[in-house]
Amino acid sequence: MTTAVPPLDSPFPERGPNAATDAATDATPSTAATAPRPRWERPAHLALLLGTAALLLWNLSASGYANSFYSAAVQAGSESWKAFFFGSSDAGNSITVDKPPAALWPMALSVRLFGLGSWQILVPQALMGVGTTAVLYAAVRRQFGPAAALLSGAAFALTPVAALMFRFNNPDALLTLLLTVTVYCVLRALDGAHTKWLVWAGAAIGLAFLTKTLQAFVILPPLALLYAVCAPTRLRRRLGQLLLAGLAMVVAGGWWVAIVELWPAGSRPYIGGSQNNSFLELTLGYNGLGRISGDEVGSVGGGARRTGGAGGGGGGGWGETGIDRLFSANIGGQISWLLPAALIMLVAGLIITWRARRATDSVESMARAAFLAWGGCLLITGLIFSYMQGIFHEYYTVALAPFVAALVGMGVAVLWEERGSLAASLTLSATVALTAWWSYVLLGRASGYLPWLRWTVLVAGLVAAAGLLIGSRWRPGSRPGGRLLLGAAALGVGVALAGPLAYCLTTVDSGRSGSIVTAGPAVAGGAGGPGGMRFNRAGAEGFRDGFPGGPQGGTQGAPQGAPQGGPQGGGQGGAPQGGQPGTAPGGQGGQGGQGGQGGQGGPGAAGGAGGRGARNAMGGPGGGLLNGTKASAEATAALRANAGSYTWAAAAVGAQNAASYQLASGEPVMPIGGFNGSDPSPTLAKFQEYVKAGKIHYFIGQNDGGIGGEGGQSTRGGAGGPGGPGGGTSSAISEWVKANFKPTTIGGATFYDLTAPASGTP
Repeated sequence: MTTAVPPLDSPFPERGPNAATDAATDATPSTAATAPRPRWERPAHLALLLGTAALLLWNLSASGYANSFYSAAVQAGSESWKAFFFGSSDAGNSITVDKPPAALWPMALSVRLFGLGSWQILVPQALMGVGTTAVLYAAVRRQFGPAAALLSGAAFALTPVAALMFRFNNPDALLTLLLTVTVYCVLRALDGAHTKWLVWAGAAIGLAFLTKTLQAFVILPPLALLYAVCAPTRLRRRLGQLLLAGLAMVVAGGWWVAIVELWPAGSRPYIGGSQNNSFLELTLGYNGLGRISGDEVGSVGGGARRTGGAGGGGGGGWGETGIDRLFSANIGGQISWLLPAALIMLVAGLIITWRARRATDSVESMARAAFLAWGGCLLITGLIFSYMQGIFHEYYTVALAPFVAALVGMGVAVLWEERGSLAASLTLSATVALTAWWSYVLLGRASGYLPWLRWTVLVAGLVAAAGLLIGSRWRPGSRPGGRLLLGAAALGVGVALAGPLAYCLTTVDSGRSGSIVTAGPAVAGGAGGPGGMRFNRAGAEGFRDGFPGGPQGGTQGAPQGAPQGGPQGGGQGGAPQGGQPGTAPGGQGGQGGQGGQGGQGGPGAAGGAGGRGARNAMGGPGGGLLNGTKASAEATAALRANAGSYTWAAAAVGAQNAASYQLASGEPVMPIGGFNGSDPSPTLAKFQEYVKAGKIHYFIGQNDGGIGGEGGQSTRGGAGGPGGPGGGTSSAISEWVKANFKPTTIGGATFYDLTAPASGTP
């Protein structure tokens, strides 16, 4: 690679001849890691990490317990080592969450050390965000220098979905950190064919599997193929190293699985999300291939595959699928700000570095390997997200954030060094202009949201693009040309990050809670605000056939100052305060819809005619599928009274309902049916056995609309669970309780005292 102008503090390392080394020896890394550090690097690096920490920790407690489903499991793990190991939803160990427990362990240890609270749960997640930024910086710097690394780190930290999920308690935070560590280790292994680094990569993937099962394996094909083809050693040794890495992956991820599968089922908690009490079934079904095909047994709606709604593609209740899914209204503002630039940089980087030979340790060869590694991970993950027809939430895209950020930093580095070439300068200029235009589009999707910013970004982006093009064509060595080029580059970086920064600040300024959360403001045709529901291109998506995605009657929470609700009856959700879910009243439901009435975290208002499914699924006095209830002081006191005499202070249908009462009281509450209320746990006979033995004090019903009765029909005033596989179990339990025990109202909730049958012995 050659340049037509002298480097201006080029972030790309100096290149020179570098002979291939024998695979059995430790090669001197032919990277920027061995170059002298400029004086500004350490302060800039420290500022990047401190800035990331400040962004992620600011106003952290506003989200309260965030996703109470996982917070309850964290609380249980802090009380019981058995619950800690299995990832149980309650300290009584009735059922686990529907994921392996690795993501819960850091939070549970934090709560054990410092007590239960929002900060204690969420600070470990924020620190993972800082750690991911640091690993990404180290990975990019080795081949592309400190400036590229700083740009990549900033781009990652200011990705809106990253600012959301590293302040939240879902498993995606740890997963993203481990995926970034994996790519870093593979690149270290490639730089000299080092076995130990490849083994570390395998171990990281294994831990990622214990975080979110098969999603950890998505990046394996491109990384394994890259090492098999490009590692500077003999083919036989390469294959042997890959086998060792595979063994490390199996050990790191398989030890827990083996223990769970070999443990007698009668003495461990039920595996949440499975229909046969098997973690392997959960891994391959509900959390595995079912996410791709849409056939998710145990999911909302019973596992039947849904067809696409109005507007085209498949995906049904979880949004339209297709190549443009990541740019759509509900996802674009989460991840796609720099996605077009990353794709352009991937192509440009591969073209520029392709001349490098495989069997060398030269900078060019490692640069090409880096583009292949990060680019391969981006493409395969992005394609799966774009076409998967099962459960898909906007926040899943946080896994793409480090890949996008790395490609942007690396691509800018190589194009900057090649800026004397007309093709390179045109590419760099066009990328800045395209990024500015796309930011203008994304900012325009949020009606009334900072209108001055979108125009500023567009105009400044065009100015920066012109400056880059003109400056690169100036006479080589010209001082005015160099100043123009540097000024245009700085302006271009500011333009690229301005929109994401605004979304990040909006995200951290308000709390996010519930099961479906998005970053930034509410957007037209999408979601937004605290825990907002999705809206597709054809209009509002509510709850159709008992799962998100039905037309008419959807709900949406939104931050103050953002547009409220959606077409045909979206309710406004209240932001959580003081660690409790919000209680703002929900809006009027759409007529004839399949959807849930009431805003995220608030009581539902009057129901629409003909509604079916989860009437109060987003919250309310009786709680619901996607968010819990607000436990009153009276209900909390009742649960705490003589709680030590029982294994479970209460039982409630659905994990979110149970979690709210468990977090408020600090006592175990059995979640009947797991997260969806559709797991066959416990059976009616087992529940009756628990009651007879005096292990459960109360059964908590639902005053204002159930999660849905058997077959998916709403059970106003009842306590049924969703229809579909296992749904009949929760319905049967609730019907048996109602038939044999007398209800009483405590703090606005219906309680059944299971120690005092209405008549006779149940």
